[in-house]
Amino acid sequence: MPSLDVPAAGPTAAVGSFAPALRRLYLVRFGFAVVWAALLFADMSHLGALGITLLVLYPLFDVAAAIVDARSSGAGGTLRGLQTNIAISTVAAAALAVAGASGVPAVLRVWGAWAVVSGAVQLFVGLSRRKRRMSGQWPMMLSGGISVLAGTQFFLGASASDPKLTNLGGYALLGGIFFLVSALRLGRTRQAD
Repeated sequence: MPSLDVPAAGPTAAVGSFAPALRRLYLVRFGFAVVWAALLFADMSHLGALGITLLVLYPLFDVAAAIVDARSSGAGGTLRGLQTNIAISTVAAAALAVAGASGVPAVLRVWGAWAVVSGAVQLFVGLSRRKRRMSGQWPMMLSGGISVLAGTQFFLGASASDPKLTNLGGYALLGGIFFLVSALRLGRTRQAD
């Protein structure tokens, strides 16, 4: 397992060494979001076995991505944010499994709460990385802020007369696009070096 400390060469060298790994991770996250959203839309947002599995899988993938991020990036100052995200997403996956048996409103409330908290953490991690002069973080910070707003909307929308899960697919697609933009920005910065 790679060290989670910033190498002695300084933060700029550390950032340069893990940017390719972070770029690959962001590209994988983009691909996952596209496939996940397509499957959710194909399932017509039902809360059957496939729908509940998809709902639980999304935060579990977030957990796996945060673990890979922490191990490959030498996360330094962002390690605490990544660890927080791992804990939040693990709890969200369990809560979504339970909420799936209670119906769409319960799922939207859990997803909304998770989106608000994890979005705030993502914003924090992006700000921390930006302070370390890492490019590609503006889309991540913007995505975190939008996640907070979207999560609030999901939570409030759970009280609608006929709540739907289809907005979760749009949320995943938008998040995936932000990961793609960040990956492209990281790649462009790497080429400039």
